Amino acid sequence: MTDQKHILMVAVQKPAEALRMASGLTLLDDAVAIAAWGKLPEGSEVAEQMEALEFADVPVAELDRGEDALAALARQIIDNDVVYCV
Repeated sequence: MTDQKHILMVAVQKPAEALRMASGLTLLDDAVAIAAWGKLPEGSEVAEQMEALEFADVPVAELDRGEDALAALARQIIDNDVVYCV
């Protein structure tokens, strides 16, 4: 059995798609976290994925686009084994 990986999904251009991909990554039994660059959009597509992510206890952080957010995102990138930007 391999060690658990820490995966960060950064939602930038296509947040609903990033959430969908992160939901799929939870099937790997790896630790998954999401950092949204800015506020996530409203809508049924995002709400559906958020429900699945909440069920899987995946943390979702909405980063307010500023200097502090960039530093927080940089820390998260360094702390994870795999990073996807969508």
